[in-house]
Amino acid sequence: MSELDFYLKVLKALDQIDAPYMIVGAFAGYAFGLTRVTLDIDILVELREEHYDVLAELFPLPRYYADPGMMRNSTQMGIMFNLIDTEEGVKADLVPLTREPEYRIAFNRRIRRIFKDASGDTFEAMCAQPTDIIIGKLKAWTEGQSNKHPQDIFKLVVFYLSGLSDIPIDIDNVTSEAKKMGESAATLWRDIVTRAKREVMQHEEEAKNG
Repeated sequence: MSELDFYLKVLKALDQIDAPYMIVGAFAGYAFGLTRVTLDIDILVELREEHYDVLAELFPLPRYYADPGMMRNSTQMGIMFNLIDTEEGVKADLVPLTREPEYRIAFNRRIRRIFKDASGDTFEAMCAQPTDIIIGKLKAWTEGQSNKHPQDIFKLVVFYLSGLSDIPIDIDNVTSEAKKMGESAATLWRDIVTRAKREVMQHEEEAKNG
C-alpha cells in the first residue's frame, strides 16, 4: 500500500464514520489547479467521543496503530496524532480542530470535491475552499518563509483568473487576512495577484494572436 493509498483509506474511514474532516494545504489545492507533486496530506479533524473506538476498529492491530485513547487525549490537548500502517511504514497526520481553532470558519465552509489518484481513478473528499487554502499558505509562509507557498498561491490564483475554477477566490477576504498577518504577507499577496493577472493577460493575448 502506497502513502496515497493509505491516505485514501483514512479519508474513506472518516467518511464512513461521519467524522467531520477537511483536507488543507497543497493536497487540497489539487482540486483547484495546483499541480505540485506532493505526497504530504494535512487532515484537520473534529472527532467526538463516538468516533474514537469505531475509527480504531477500522485500523486494527497488528498491522495498524490507531489507539483510541491516544486519539482522545490528543484531541483534548490539541495535539496532532497519527494513524500508522506498520507493514508499509506509512502514516497519516491528523490535526484536531482544537489545535487550530482559528480554522473554524474555513472548516464550516469546507466543500466536497473530486480528486484523481495516481492511477487516474477518482475519489471524493472534503477539502478547504481555495480562499482558505491561500490564507493558510500565507500563514505558513509567515512562519517559515518557504518558497513553495508563494508558488502554490500563484498557481491557484492563475487557475482562478483563467476562468478554470468553479469556486471563486475571495480576493478581498485574502487581502484583509494578509494585512492582519503583517506588511510582508500583504506585500507578498499583492505581488502574487499582480503577477497572476499579468500572466493571464499574456496567455489571453497569445491565444488571440495565435
